[in-house]
Amino acid sequence: MALGSIPRPGIDEERIHALVHGFYGAVRADDLIGPVFLGRIQPERWPVHLDKMCAFWSSVLLRTSRYDGRPLRPHLLMPELSDAHFQRWLALFRATARQVFEPDTAPVVIGFAERIAQSFRMSIAFHRGEDAAGLKSLPA
Repeated sequence: MALGSIPRPGIDEERIHALVHGFYGAVRADDLIGPVFLGRIQPERWPVHLDKMCAFWSSVLLRTSRYDGRPLRPHLLMPELSDAHFQRWLALFRATARQVFEPDTAPVVIGFAERIAQSFRMSIAFHRGEDAAGLKSLPA
């Protein structure tokens, strides 16, 4: 466990790696959100992106501080992003988390993803000049 990290039963770097790699495998194969990612991340850059996302989720789930970046910014630059994209992202994430983590741990991981998605949706709406306050959570 990394210095400064907090222990969370059932969550470790190995499972985070499995989550990220399994999730992005599903993303790349998806008809709706696959083209969004594949259009922005060149094939040779996928290993770097996956490493960055492992660091991001390690920082979120274990508080390791491995991630050093600004995850919202790239999303603000995607005018095509809609609730349909976030809904699919969450569906794929939930399914992968349920495969990787034990039944009592998966909801914790999914809860973080749901809060991040809602925060991104609100920020994107605000950035676009839309009413961010009226955004409801996406259905499970």
